[in-house]
Amino acid sequence: MSDKTGYGGPVDVPAIEARGVGRKYRRGWALRDCSFKLPAGRICGLVGPNGAGKTTLLAIAANLLGASTGTLRVFGAAPDSAEATRRTAFLAQEKPLFRRFTVAETLRMGRELNPGWDQRSAENIVRAGNIPFHAKIGTLSGGQRTRVAFALTFGKRPDLLLLDEPMADLDPLVRHEMIGTLLAEATERGTTVLLSSHMLAELENTCDYLLVIADGALRMAGEVDELRTAHAVLTGAHSDGRTPPELDNHAVVETRVSGRQFTSLVRPNGPVTGPWEASTPDLEELLLSYLRSPDAPPLISPSSHVSPQVVTA
Repeated sequence: MSDKTGYGGPVDVPAIEARGVGRKYRRGWALRDCSFKLPAGRICGLVGPNGAGKTTLLAIAANLLGASTGTLRVFGAAPDSAEATRRTAFLAQEKPLFRRFTVAETLRMGRELNPGWDQRSAENIVRAGNIPFHAKIGTLSGGQRTRVAFALTFGKRPDLLLLDEPMADLDPLVRHEMIGTLLAEATERGTTVLLSSHMLAELENTCDYLLVIADGALRMAGEVDELRTAHAVLTGAHSDGRTPPELDNHAVVETRVSGRQFTSLVRPNGPVTGPWEASTPDLEELLLSYLRSPDAPPLISPSSHVSPQVVTA
């Protein structure tokens, strides 16, 4: 097995490493004190409500914005460095393509602007959607434009692909098709993907890693399976509408009451025993509980944890 990524960096260097990253606008902080590592080769879901700071984080990683505080590195390099630029591709929801260009002219632009351009890969993605190369971008459907935009990003052969809701405007069938293309291309090349999405159920079959942001702060980060198994969903009867006292020694993320039944999502601190049913949450259940519970303590897994920087004299 190769110990290198696409452009020759060691695989133990994180695709993204953020230390205390913040971004302040005139209206206030969009992102604050955000620290995490994203290991290379992962397909990571970036989740949070509107205005949580997801787009800001992606823009900083893509060198479209500067951080007000802290540092962010892409494969160990600053986002504005030549190395990070050639190894990173960014695709926004708006998919800013030139409407008067033909598909062929659009791919030619990609080839002229990117030294490591893979024309065959880009053309294969377009052909898979039966899109005529002579067609102008402005005449294409939303799904077809998205496919051409993906062709541009994968033609660049990025090691890191940043996606900011690029499939939000597609119907479910086309979304499914494009996600299949994304997974196939990323798996073949070992591309690290950071995908912002509101489709929580869809992420379960797409992502193996997760970053959750709310109110500009990191709420949860780590491998999906590890995060799920670190929690338990407890369902049972209650008498007073409150969390059962037996759960006081555990970290309770959220408790919901319906009639005489309670459902709690907890991070167990040892065995959880009591008169209730216990199960492992699915990804959507886990995400919604954290997003509904801003006061719950954050959970950053060891693979995402960034150790404090040692300052030497």
